[in-house]
Amino acid sequence: MEIFSDIIILNNGEELATMKREKRLFRSVVMLAVILLAGFAGPGVCAEKVTTLRIQSIFPHGDLSMDTLAEFAKSVEKRSNGQLKVTVFADGDIVPGDQGFVGASQGVLDMVQGAGVTYAGTMPVCDVEFGLPLAYSFPGKDFDTSAALVRSFFFEKGFIELLRSEYKKHGLYLLDIHTYGPVPFMVSKKPVKSCDDLKGMRFRAEGIDLEYHNAVGMQTTTISGLETYMALKLGTVDGAEWDVSCITGLKWHEVAPYWIIGAESDHTMGSILINLKKWEALSPDAKKALAGAGEDYWKATVANYKKELETVKEMVKKGEVKESRLDDACRAQYTAAAQKLWDKVAARDEACAKAVKLLREWRATVK
Repeated sequence: MEIFSDIIILNNGEELATMKREKRLFRSVVMLAVILLAGFAGPGVCAEKVTTLRIQSIFPHGDLSMDTLAEFAKSVEKRSNGQLKVTVFADGDIVPGDQGFVGASQGVLDMVQGAGVTYAGTMPVCDVEFGLPLAYSFPGKDFDTSAALVRSFFFEKGFIELLRSEYKKHGLYLLDIHTYGPVPFMVSKKPVKSCDDLKGMRFRAEGIDLEYHNAVGMQTTTISGLETYMALKLGTVDGAEWDVSCITGLKWHEVAPYWIIGAESDHTMGSILINLKKWEALSPDAKKALAGAGEDYWKATVANYKKELETVKEMVKKGEVKESRLDDACRAQYTAAAQKLWDKVAARDEACAKAVKLLREWRATVK
C-alpha cells in the first residue's frame, strides 16, 4: 500500500505540474495573438475617426475658383494627416448656387465657397468684402503685388475680424478669402470703345455691378452663370460679366468674342464659409488644418487666375478673343459711378460704414 500510495502522490504532482505548464502556455498564446492583431491593424486602431466635410461652390463646373477647390481638398487631407476629408460639389449639385449661403448657415452644407456679391442682400457688408467697384484696383502694380496688397487689407487692417463678427450672426465662420482676379471681366457680342457704345446694351451682371453698369447707360439683368452662354448666343443679352474663366472655362467668347477692358478692379474677393456649429465642434488640430488649407487655396487662386489671364492674352494674339478698350471719358464715368456707390453702401448699416471707412483709410496709404 505504501508503494502504491507513493505512486499516487507522484502522479498527482505530475498532473499539477502539467496543468501549470498548460496555463502558462495559454497565457502566452493569448498575449501573442493580441500583439499580432495590433500589428496587423496598425496605428489606425486607436486613431481618431475620419471626418468628412462637404463643400459646395456657388459656381458651376468650368469656373476656375470652383475647379481649384480640388486643391483645397487635397491640402485639407494632407494637413490633417488624413483625419479630415473634403468632398467638392458645384452649383446645383446639392443646392442651387444662390442658396449656398443659406445652405451652409442651416447646415445643409458644411461649407460654401462663393462671392459676397451674391450674399449682400442678406449681409450688406459682403459687397465691400467682394470689392466695391474699382476698390481693389492698383494701376502699375503687377498681379502678385496687387493680390498681396488686398490680403494685407483683410488681415492687417482689421477687416477680417469685422467680417467674421458679421458672419457669426448668420451661423457662419469665415475661414479665408481668395481672388477671382479682374472683375467685372466683361465680354460683348460687338466691339465697344465709348460709353455711347454701352448705352442701351442688355448686359448680364449681378449684385452691386447692376447699378455700376446702369450708371453708364447699360440695361442690366441677372442670369445664372449656367444660362449665360445660351443667353448670349440667342441674343437675350448683348454682353455679360464674370471673371476670366468666362472665357477659359465657360467659353463665352465663342458667342461674345469682344473683351471689354477698363471698368474692372485688379482683384475681387471670394470666401470659404463654414457652418459655425460644425467649426466650433472641430478639434484645435482640425481647425489648424482647415485654416492652413484656406491659405493654400488663396495661393492657388492667385497662381491659377494669373495663369488664365496669360492664356486669354495668348488667345488675343491668335485672334480668338478681341480686345475692346474703353476710352478715357468712359473710364472717368465709371470712376464717378464707383465713388457714388461707395457712399451709398457706407450708408446701409453700421458694419458697412465701418468697412468703407477702413477701406478708404487703407487706400490712402497704398502707393
